[in-house]
Amino acid sequence: MFEVREKPQMVERALLVRLYFDPREADESEALLEELGELVTTLGIGIAERVLAKSRSMHKKFLCGTGKAAEIVELARAHECDCIVFDNSLAPSQQREWENAADMCVIDREEVILDIFAQRAQTKEARLQVELARMQYALPRMARMWGHLDREGGGGSGGSAAARGMGEKQIEVDRRIARTRIDRAQRELEEVRKQRATQRHAREKLETPHAAIVGYTNAGKSTLLNHLSGADVLAKDMLFATLDTTTRKIELPDGQPLLLTDTVGFVRNLPHRLVEAFKATLEEAVLADFLIHVLDASSPEVQQFHDTTLEVLAELGAGDKTTITVLNKIDRVEDPDQAALLDRLFPDAIRASALSGQNLDGILSACSAVLADRVRRHHYCIPQSRADLVGLLHRDAKILSTEYEGNNILVHAVVPPSIAGRLEEFLTP
Repeated sequence: MFEVREKPQMVERALLVRLYFDPREADESEALLEELGELVTTLGIGIAERVLAKSRSMHKKFLCGTGKAAEIVELARAHECDCIVFDNSLAPSQQREWENAADMCVIDREEVILDIFAQRAQTKEARLQVELARMQYALPRMARMWGHLDREGGGGSGGSAAARGMGEKQIEVDRRIARTRIDRAQRELEEVRKQRATQRHAREKLETPHAAIVGYTNAGKSTLLNHLSGADVLAKDMLFATLDTTTRKIELPDGQPLLLTDTVGFVRNLPHRLVEAFKATLEEAVLADFLIHVLDASSPEVQQFHDTTLEVLAELGAGDKTTITVLNKIDRVEDPDQAALLDRLFPDAIRASALSGQNLDGILSACSAVLADRVRRHHYCIPQSRADLVGLLHRDAKILSTEYEGNNILVHAVVPPSIAGRLEEFLTP
């Protein structure tokens, strides 16, 4: 894998910077800088200081003026930092200008998220998605990253010159290899998507309803899935703990089965290339029958997190899905003002705590209500000679009780529409 630059093996101290250009953006910029700190901490990098700087206008070279850039560089050196991390997106040329001025590693928010994803990806699909996003990010940044890349290769036989060909620069070789890897990752990812589609079609044949758990990163989605299904999905108090979807089958209070899928968490300013690269993962949200939107009720930015998730869902084409909103971590809300804010913003949301198990029954009941029109409880009187129909009920429905009366089998069951018609003549009042 090509790296964006030859970064130190271990970055120990970083200066975090966010530049803003409109005074009205000050509060939001401060919150984003705080979130960047959580992202950087997730990578195990120490934070020397956070700098929130206002620039009167956007400059081409450093994004800010040269005077402000000199102040930031001097501060990084004073703290003996080995990296400057920008919350703003930096163009490749701006990234190089900052590195030349500071003589140290300079990265932006997108690269931080990519590095986290690279560490956490477990399945083949997630690793391919990360590789694709990293290569697309790195490709325009290859120019002048390393001095040897500008050297031309002569002709002749053997060695790197033969690999490059007459007069071909090393940078051109690396770019060609990078494009080859991008093409290969895209092909392999398409194969993975076909496999997922096959698995999905198999689920659809069973007509089992499907819900996707969505929400901001670290809202408690994996913990909720674990408690509802008995799964063992990684659930930690950190950003992007989950990068791979996990689907588990549960049973609702009315006896109906439901497939629950945990999805990767959203984040503000999620790089567009990551939305594209992870579309195969996030398409579970697009194809689900309904969504369970989990919010961290204890966060003062709960409204911004809610809006961010809705924006990403709309971009994915899932903005009009039926949605159950869950205010998770409600047991941590002790401030009366925060409680009043939640009541005003989310009057119909379910208050729950995935960690303590508080009101998880309410979530399951809400799921049953969403799917109420898909199933009915029926009583059947089936002759023992039609044991095949009893087998059908056992396979595709939920048997609530079975009794025997003479030569008949009395069955009480929750029946999906897909098989209800075949049993209609055996219905009893």
